[in-house]
Amino acid sequence: MTKESIGILGLGRMGKAMAERLSAEGFAVTGWTRRGIDAKEAENLKIRPAANLAEFVAASDIIILSLMDDASVAEMLTALCTEELGGRLIVETSTVSPETLRAHMPDIIAKGASAIDAPISGGPPQVRSGAIGMYIGGSEADVRRFRPVAEVLSARIVHVGPLGHGAAAKLVNNMMLMGFWQTLKEALTLGRAAGLSAETMLDLLEGSPAASPAFKSRLPVIRGESDDVGFALSGVVKDARVITGLAEQLGVSLPAITASLASFVEADALGFGDADLATMVRLAAEGQSKEGDDA
Repeated sequence: MTKESIGILGLGRMGKAMAERLSAEGFAVTGWTRRGIDAKEAENLKIRPAANLAEFVAASDIIILSLMDDASVAEMLTALCTEELGGRLIVETSTVSPETLRAHMPDIIAKGASAIDAPISGGPPQVRSGAIGMYIGGSEADVRRFRPVAEVLSARIVHVGPLGHGAAAKLVNNMMLMGFWQTLKEALTLGRAAGLSAETMLDLLEGSPAASPAFKSRLPVIRGESDDVGFALSGVVKDARVITGLAEQLGVSLPAITASLASFVEADALGFGDADLATMVRLAAEGQSKEGDDA
């Protein structure tokens, strides 16, 4: 079976990782960004650079969007719908509101294309090893068409329902993690107030049922032993705002996520936006958060 050609729109950390992975697995990959892509960057990624959006679309059977936020996704979907899209499948992999892609579907369909939402759980290292999770919303036919590509990227592909459900599922997944980091921050803050050292608490938690893979993987960051960035703290702020915005729209109260958002915003305001998300917890372990100061 002939592999379909892939276009990656957006070459940030995740877009680059997908481009590298798919190219290494034998897909013809074309890349394009709003800032442009030079020949050297494309050569390093082993992909073909497109000079403009029209050239990018013409070279791509499946167009994968890897962008930062709802505004960027909406802008590029609008731009794509000015091009000849007949027969293309658009795959939206960003963490955005379920309504963002849905709102553009009439125009996408009118151009003869189709779309699915397939947000990613995991970071660039998991992309490069084919170990990310993917929550996909869309028709059975479109998901089936995308599956040969998804199977190269993902170790856990879940078709959760119609269009928009993939985005909703990703937000639910992220909520659980945000809630965990907030609870960990509060636990460390309480423990410090009760006289426990951060190292004592982290040691006991590392061997407890609370020691999730996410917790263990970020212990070096929390302990101040590593400045590796798995997912930037500013990205969590963006995702949390997507979640709280959707909750407000749907009339759902989310006190835990509201508290989590406030903690990440505080750490961002202290200048840690480009650091790993676990830096928020490290600040609590060191007594630098507001709760820690109050203690």
